[in-house]
Amino acid sequence: MTQHGPNGRRTFLAALTAGAFVALDTAHARSDGKLEVVEIVTTKGRARFQVEIAATQAEQRRGLMFRKSLAPDRGMLFTYTKPQAAAFWMKNTLIPLDIIYIAPSGRVLSIVRNAQPHNETPLPSGGAILGVLEIAGGRAAQLGILPGDRVLHRIFPKT
Repeated sequence: MTQHGPNGRRTFLAALTAGAFVALDTAHARSDGKLEVVEIVTTKGRARFQVEIAATQAEQRRGLMFRKSLAPDRGMLFTYTKPQAAAFWMKNTLIPLDIIYIAPSGRVLSIVRNAQPHNETPLPSGGAILGVLEIAGGRAAQLGILPGDRVLHRIFPKT
């Protein structure tokens, strides 16, 4: 899953060609350790998460790997400065995650639900994305998060 490690998330952005990896463009990321708010507007209302921003390539490679838990209102947001296809996997991830791929418009493009720990199978975005939100496995379904829902965060357009 996302280059990641959701609390073990795969922090590697995988090019879907021959297992090659691409460097992440992270100019929008924060490295000061503070949490930021991400909201998703669904038909059931707003879902609000306090997220860590994976700022450096090292942070992105580690992602949420090796974490034993993730609170239901927490997550990690991987940000890119230009749209790109991505695939995440669950190498060294100890907990299931929902991986939410976010289009440049700020809309949910696709969701990988309950990605299984330790699975190294690439899980592709299905198109160009500008961000990836990793949250606890099962939360997207509980909250009614679906493709097309609007994601509110500073890196996405306000409209």
